[in-house]
Amino acid sequence: MYIAAFHWLPDQYDEQFHQLNAQIDAVARANPGFVGVESWQSGDGARRCATYYWRDLASLQAFATDPAHLQAKRQYARWYAGYQIVISEVVRSYGDGRMPHLAAAQGAAEVPNR
Repeated sequence: MYIAAFHWLPDQYDEQFHQLNAQIDAVARANPGFVGVESWQSGDGARRCATYYWRDLASLQAFATDPAHLQAKRQYARWYAGYQIVISEVVRSYGDGRMPHLAAAQGAAEVPNR
């Protein structure tokens, strides 16, 4: 399993942003390797993150090279005051079993908490 965590500092959003964002979300969800997404924002809303979970690297790469995604990347400075993307491979996922999670649901090398 792979994770693409997109951290950003929001700026001004316009109608084109909302259209592209919806299109990119649809592209991700249509990808057979898409597992799910989690989002959060800081208490003051100044920093946000969307974490996308993928079954394999090929699925993540297909998403990254989709034309809608590439179009948004070319225009990011219109909508974000800055961003950082972290791509990581899930090596282990574990917990006490009482909290559902995307990585645990996919059997991402669960190891009992020791």
